[in-house]
Amino acid sequence: MKAPLKRVAGFLFSPASAPLLLLVVSVLAYGLLIPKLGFYWDDLPMSWIRYQLGPQAMARYFSTNRPIWGLLYQLTTRLLPHEPLYWQSFALFWRWMSAVIVWAIVRQLWPRQAWMALGASLLFLLYPGFNQQWVSYLYSHFFIVLTFFLFSILCMLWSLQSPCRFWPLTLLGMLFSMANLWMMEYFFLLEILRPVILWIALRERVPEIKFRSSRAFRVWLPYLVVFFAAIIWRMFIFKNQVYDYELLPRLKEQPIATALYLVKMILVSLWTVSIPAWAQIFSLPIPAEQGLLTTLGYIAIVLLSLIVLIVYLLKSPRDDGQERADMQKTALSAIFLGMISLFMAGWVFWLIDFPPGLAFPLNRFTLPFILGVSLVLAGLLQLIPHHNIRLILLAVILSLAVGRHFLWANDYRRDWNTQKVLFWQMYWRMPALKADTLVLVNEGALKYYADNSLAAVLNWIYAPGNHSEHIDYMLFYPNSRLGGGLPGLEKGLPVYHNFLAGSFHGSTSQVVVVYFSPPGCLRVLDPVLDGDNHLIPELMRQAASLSLTDPILMDEAAHMPQVYGAEPPHRWCYYFEKAELARQREDWQEVAVLGNQAFMLDDHPNDPVERFVFVEGYAHTGDWERAHQLSLDSFHVSPSYIGPSICNLWERIASTTPDSLEKQAAVESMLREFNCLP
Repeated sequence: MKAPLKRVAGFLFSPASAPLLLLVVSVLAYGLLIPKLGFYWDDLPMSWIRYQLGPQAMARYFSTNRPIWGLLYQLTTRLLPHEPLYWQSFALFWRWMSAVIVWAIVRQLWPRQAWMALGASLLFLLYPGFNQQWVSYLYSHFFIVLTFFLFSILCMLWSLQSPCRFWPLTLLGMLFSMANLWMMEYFFLLEILRPVILWIALRERVPEIKFRSSRAFRVWLPYLVVFFAAIIWRMFIFKNQVYDYELLPRLKEQPIATALYLVKMILVSLWTVSIPAWAQIFSLPIPAEQGLLTTLGYIAIVLLSLIVLIVYLLKSPRDDGQERADMQKTALSAIFLGMISLFMAGWVFWLIDFPPGLAFPLNRFTLPFILGVSLVLAGLLQLIPHHNIRLILLAVILSLAVGRHFLWANDYRRDWNTQKVLFWQMYWRMPALKADTLVLVNEGALKYYADNSLAAVLNWIYAPGNHSEHIDYMLFYPNSRLGGGLPGLEKGLPVYHNFLAGSFHGSTSQVVVVYFSPPGCLRVLDPVLDGDNHLIPELMRQAASLSLTDPILMDEAAHMPQVYGAEPPHRWCYYFEKAELARQREDWQEVAVLGNQAFMLDDHPNDPVERFVFVEGYAHTGDWERAHQLSLDSFHVSPSYIGPSICNLWERIASTTPDSLEKQAAVESMLREFNCLP
């Protein structure tokens, strides 16, 4: 019994078990909340185009930008269903696989430095400058391409060790290099690392500089042919029709100013993707903001990760007793390779004037820098002379990074839940929509979604059977689109939006304006009441003038996608949305009935305007006392902000309800009490 346990323990703490440790750390950092995560940002429009509009629409989507990469999506989407769980797991697999290959590459380059290989791969795996791992449909394919590039490097290194298999491994490496170069541009210039990697890999086999240079060039030559073929393809056969090289014409017109601007951008980028990126791991949770349970979960995960890493690193064998000078030489070599990688990584962004940042979604531009940052940091740690200090420092950095990713995952979980709330409430409020309707929604409620993202869901819900190039509905954030896709806030203006796979043609004469600020309920803005509602942003008050209820139909033709789960329990917002819908039908009796049910709940309005529909319903059904009391409840929340809207409400009640002495007394009392009279 002891012998098998010894063998298991021997494997678990041997260098060969590094992929297993990487898998455990991957799950701790990225996988614990997978069952509760969904689709984010470009996941939504891209997956909707593929699964709802079909493979041809996906081909159109990629036709102007990365068409070869689009073929990869055609393959993966035939294997995986349109469900977040599968895509989140798929993305986690490729994040782990890319780290495993980094580990294998470093082991090949420095065979006696098992510790540094493990450190570099763990730092690569947990790099905190990129926090979009959970945008799984999109970034699983990024990491597939990155894995292709890394595997082509590994094939090249293997070919050095097996001369009899040189050409099979070289051809395999060339194939994966082609996949990287032809699919997308993010990792394009990392191909320049090959001669540097070969130089390092051959340092012991071929110590003479002259012969080493010759051997490295011969091994590199097939990959160089592939690289130049890819450049020719991109320059003359297929040009990216989305991004232009902004700085090249500026260099011709203003060479000195543009060169200085470029140097500054490069230095700022290299600083951003390294020190500030890793400094994010020290951003600890605040219980008042993230909640007590999340904070306790963070502490538990950090401690568990720290224990796992320290136990593994302590029990794993040290590097083969090398001289300190040799270890320093290896560390400097890794730092040098990392710096070259960092410098080559950014040109695809610098030339189009898109420097990387750490905010969402700009931190996607940090992806090509991860390899370089990880090699530099691993090399710097290797320079620390005391083994245990080096080990503990690495374990602390990594465990804090695991905790930081857990907090980000929880942010994504919350955002998915908020987005589901948005569309369930929209579904309750809008049973169907006229085709060619534009929906305007305020920004701020959601962090990891653009309006393009939400437009996909809008079509998914309200036009599930449309597979044509004509997009039925569009959703805009006015802040982002005004003056562009949204030409103005006047009626009668044409609205056009190219969705790549199709296009939307609408008009500002057919608009529904929505305000959503949880925990408040989703509201279709009322031109009469919300033009003076100072509880909403000024731009939304202006947009309210366009808002119509005519495009909202009563057919109940909308269909909530399966990924949005079962219908939530009917709480306050459900009754509010249904009351708003009944008000649109002028079914005042139904509004009053829904109000009676809503006010019996152990739930309550989170926005004083949410009482307005019931004020109006009770007034129309003759319950003036209830209408009076609800008006007072709203007014007392914020008299200066809500007062003008209440005045507008009671003026509308005065003009739309049947005349009676009771009505006259109630209206006069309200207008006087709220200082509405001129």
